[in-house]
Amino acid sequence: MTPCVIFDLDGTLADTSTDLVAAANVCFDAMELSEAERRLARLDPVSDAGVAVRGGRRMLSTGLERAGRLSDELIDAWYQPLLDAYAGALDVHTVMYPGAVEAVERLRRDGYAVGICTNKPAAMAEQLMRSLGVRDLFGSLIGADTLPTRKPDVAPFWAAVDGCGGSRGASLLVGDSDTDHKTARNAGVPSLLVTFSPEGDGVKALEPDATIDHFDELAEAVRRLIG
Repeated sequence: MTPCVIFDLDGTLADTSTDLVAAANVCFDAMELSEAERRLARLDPVSDAGVAVRGGRRMLSTGLERAGRLSDELIDAWYQPLLDAYAGALDVHTVMYPGAVEAVERLRRDGYAVGICTNKPAAMAEQLMRSLGVRDLFGSLIGADTLPTRKPDVAPFWAAVDGCGGSRGASLLVGDSDTDHKTARNAGVPSLLVTFSPEGDGVKALEPDATIDHFDELAEAVRRLIG
């Protein structure tokens, strides 16, 4: 039996928010908006970081709502252009969170299988992980479009566990959001949420099984939860 730790990507392993916001703003700049609407729609890489890690559609809907132009048609029309803009510049500002690489390497040395389950499109997640030089640390990577469903459905989580050779009976999910918490709950496994993401200490209100303020705390927390 190989205990297994599955990680979310955006806001958990890597700080991707600045590049995500930049891609959304490329779209807002190209839309047929008035200058006043454009100023309202554009996202801020700091204050809107929490919006960014919730995905492309959330960024579009947030900006368009602020500009008074929210519509499903505009979101649908600009979602693929947003993905294209992001794919062309997804590693300009993105970095792994402090201690993340060392924490994953330690888990591997301690005998844990490790994988990624993200709601980012799989090809983009693969591209980003390879650009950051860390793809080979993970035995599996399941993206939003790998299967017909995405988190919080349990199928992607179990696919990540199975893909990295982990045991379903000794696995947990490390994430930063309500979606990750619900995924773990639906799978009947512990949830461990990080507080250094844009959500900050707010994740504690979700009552996860554990939280960490820095990746230095990960190994001990994992041992407490799954041995």
